[in-house]
Amino acid sequence: MYKDIATPRRTKEILERYGFSFKKSLGQNFLIDANILRKIVDVADISPDTGAIEIGPGIGALTEQLARRAKKVVAFEIDGRLLPILADTLSPYDNVRIFHQDVLKVDLHAVIAEELADVSDRMVVANLPYYVTTPIIMKLLTERLPIRGMVVMLQKEVADRLAAKPGTKDYGSLTIAVQYYTEAEVVMTVPRTVFMPQPNVDSAVIRLVKRQHPPVVVDDEGVFFQVVRASFAQRRKTLFNNLTNNLPGGKENKEKIERVLVALGIDPRRRGETLDIAEFASLSNALAPLFGK
Repeated sequence: MYKDIATPRRTKEILERYGFSFKKSLGQNFLIDANILRKIVDVADISPDTGAIEIGPGIGALTEQLARRAKKVVAFEIDGRLLPILADTLSPYDNVRIFHQDVLKVDLHAVIAEELADVSDRMVVANLPYYVTTPIIMKLLTERLPIRGMVVMLQKEVADRLAAKPGTKDYGSLTIAVQYYTEAEVVMTVPRTVFMPQPNVDSAVIRLVKRQHPPVVVDDEGVFFQVVRASFAQRRKTLFNNLTNNLPGGKENKEKIERVLVALGIDPRRRGETLDIAEFASLSNALAPLFGK
């Protein structure tokens, strides 16, 4: 068995050997606790039938844990300075493919079709860079990829937002999007002390299991997400004000919006954060004839 990359000593030794310096702009924080990485792989339920997709492998600490359990690992690394390091640290594993690409610009359907066609199970497992967490999650959710779901480590406050309940300060449009596509569960909190360098915040691991069907019936997904985003545009404003000010053509349709809210039994003075996903679905379905294509 090879030595784990994720120990303080081995990480330091690898970084010194290559003269690697962290780029703050890329949100680089490397995990130095192999037990936490093994738990992440456990939570993702990685098996010899799994093709794992990783984003931001760093020096390969999580990658090697995945490689030991999965049939194949496909990883995307944006920082070219890490490629020679990964070639070295992952040399014992012949089931890993590293792409020097920005995952936000990659055609993931094409990569999966080419690299992971021969696996029966696909899972995204990643320690996401803090600065692009939301765009990456939204891309993974909305592109309807042939994956079982994702297990990702991210900033604890973002994890709280993903799994929030209506009426709480963390509940927002991102919560609704995650709830629409997946079942979300925060599975562990990770202290800042197990990273190098230490970030200013704690992290959390969240498991998002893809739903076969959304929990609500929506007539027009575009209008649904438009209504959700508009409802949270200014959290202190009422639902009615947010919809009229932030939906395109909202001001011209002010009276109609109010009539729709009243007909649905939704008090126009409520705030967006008090509506659950079912209420948002009813509201967007009623507004679709006004704001749909």
